[in-house]
Amino acid sequence: MLLSDLPNDIIIIVLRNFPVSDLGALSRTSRLFYHLVNTYGWQIHIRCNPRPSFSLTKAREIWHPRIRLQYDTLSDKSWSTSHFVARPLSHPWPRKQQSTLAINNTRLIVAAGNTIYSYAFGVSRASGSPPLLFEGSFSLHEERNSQWDITALTFVHDNGEGKTLLCGFRNGTLARVVLVKEDASNKLALQIDMEVDLYSHTPDVVESISASGSLCLSLSSRGQARMRNIQPTSYTSISEVDLATRSWTTYISDESSPYVAFGSSSKIAPLSVYSILEGSFSSTPTAILGIESGQPMSHSAVYGICRSPLSSPWGASPQILISGWFDGVVRVHDLRSSLLTEHLSDNSNSSGIPTSAAPLRPVMSLNDPWSIEPVYSVSSGGGACSHLAAGSARHSVVSFWDIRYPKSGWSVYAPGNDPSPVYSVVLESSRVYGATDSRPFVYDFGPNVTHDTYPQLSPSPGLKPRRSVPGYYVTRYSHGHAF
Repeated sequence: MLLSDLPNDIIIIVLRNFPVSDLGALSRTSRLFYHLVNTYGWQIHIRCNPRPSFSLTKAREIWHPRIRLQYDTLSDKSWSTSHFVARPLSHPWPRKQQSTLAINNTRLIVAAGNTIYSYAFGVSRASGSPPLLFEGSFSLHEERNSQWDITALTFVHDNGEGKTLLCGFRNGTLARVVLVKEDASNKLALQIDMEVDLYSHTPDVVESISASGSLCLSLSSRGQARMRNIQPTSYTSISEVDLATRSWTTYISDESSPYVAFGSSSKIAPLSVYSILEGSFSSTPTAILGIESGQPMSHSAVYGICRSPLSSPWGASPQILISGWFDGVVRVHDLRSSLLTEHLSDNSNSSGIPTSAAPLRPVMSLNDPWSIEPVYSVSSGGGACSHLAAGSARHSVVSFWDIRYPKSGWSVYAPGNDPSPVYSVVLESSRVYGATDSRPFVYDFGPNVTHDTYPQLSPSPGLKPRRSVPGYYVTRYSHGHAF
């Protein structure tokens, strides 16, 4: 029996197991298979092989599935060969800043000092990289002093409009910022709402803000964490927990078995996980995530947390956590482990942290063998949705690993070689956004990047344009040997 003799619904089921190359070959054999592949095959492959990307959302809405798969396939190939275009997104800021990034389907926001810089995602009709358009910069407070510097930033739920930010400041204030278009000029403007001061962390620094669905989590430098249910016009306080230690970062997941994770400098629990039960934190941690067996945690800290990529060896579960540590190691923990129930005891300190708990060990540990610097930021995604990115604490270095082949890691310096931490990094299917203390930057692994894909910049010291591609020279090296 030939494949064409089967009923169409059976053929469609078979198509889901075909790689892109086989789908393309099959579509060229007959009119029947051309119709089935173009109508069902490409779309089925996209659904079974997701490539999450905020900056490509608008373009993907108008791309034919075949064009979308062509873009993803070429991007994956570039990831496999470490081929990309490096571009700074702005000139250096007037002074060194502790910058941060926020992203959604509409735009990328860069915060530095008390100013936010907005970049909108454009649309490309063909399979080229959609453009990134600079919309403008806006100061969030009249007083230009460091107490009003933005220290944390995230987009929050606003009924799908994608224009509401929650900002945390050095003085502990929280503010809602709404991005609006002016009717006459269609220029971007801001609406700033400071009413959420009722839930501020004054006088502590707002160290981190995370959001998932309608839940938002904020954390102060002294370990005071607050979770809220966010509505378009109100912020309702839900739950609080005091970690009672120097704290750095948060992560929240509202998917199955909701939980929050905190990164801190605690000698007992630098990475702790609390379940969300009926809209509130659990009274004690449900997991304490540790380091490799035989190594002390007393001198470690956690600065960055994210979920694992969708194509990880452990599956697409939100219960897989990635974390960046002070000792320069990126660790992967599986919260589904049956050992968790054995690791927690009834003996707790004043913060509710079990003092005799044995921390859950990581299932994978990654590091740049040529660097001893702490990891300040982490993100997941990349080619085949199987990569991790880690921003270093010095020299503006970003490290990458394909967790299917963890020994094949490599690192690259940011454009300009700023002697700076990479404070924030966002990893997408074809793009990597990062921010140092001097400027934001991007690595683009997608096809057909042009000089107009990103904002044009005049020549400046430290940046050397490449002649063959519309990018800048950057230094990269393998974790095994130099490129």
